[in-house]
Amino acid sequence: MREFLRGAMLLGQGFAWWRRRPGVMFLGLIPAAIVGAGMLAALVALGIALPSVTVAITPFAEDWPGIWATALRVTVGTALVGTTLVLLAVSFTALCLMIGEPFYNRIWLRIETDLDNHAPAADSGFWQGILDALSLLVRGIGVSIFAGLLGLVPAVGGVLGAIVGVTLTGWLLADELSSRALAARGIARRDRRAMLGAQRARALGFGVATQVCFLVPLGAVVTMPAAVAGSTLLARSLVTANPPTAGTLD
Repeated sequence: MREFLRGAMLLGQGFAWWRRRPGVMFLGLIPAAIVGAGMLAALVALGIALPSVTVAITPFAEDWPGIWATALRVTVGTALVGTTLVLLAVSFTALCLMIGEPFYNRIWLRIETDLDNHAPAADSGFWQGILDALSLLVRGIGVSIFAGLLGLVPAVGGVLGAIVGVTLTGWLLADELSSRALAARGIARRDRRAMLGAQRARALGFGVATQVCFLVPLGAVVTMPAAVAGSTLLARSLVTANPPTAGTLD
């Protein structure tokens, strides 16, 4: 639990960079605001259409007694909302990273420079960043489907699906957001994953805290620059805890 809380505190430290470097952090709002506006519109549209959607995908319940048909449709609606929230959180991050790569690069480079007077020299490249974001999106779709299926479990499905969805999405966010600062040190993807696994509770603490903030209305927009800052601090802590050897570098 201590490591989990340490990870969550890294996000809090990321927010502190709003005070230290407000200019560069403000730049991170630009892609987040653009993507956030689209996501908010999609969520509002789902809320309006949800009753019709649940009826449309459960036509077999038309002849059921009213209470059972209602219970089924509430369960299906809850699962749909949970699935959508998980998918939107991952999609938000992936789209922000794709369209905002130059902005977020400036954030983590500024933090590295402020803390060490220099930044790692390795560059993963623009297209690698795009591929990483697409990978995050694909994996996020898988998580959202899994969470949605869990949401169909009677009685406990909504809570179970939400917990699993937030946890798995948090892990994906920690993995993807920390990858730039780790890759810039020449650490291969396989070894980055191993470093995260060695500090799993800390990584989950950071990722889950980020995911929870993303679920707050408009929270994702403000949180995204802080998440990039916090993930840089997470990457630095992983390197300190598990210094890479020559064999782990690209």
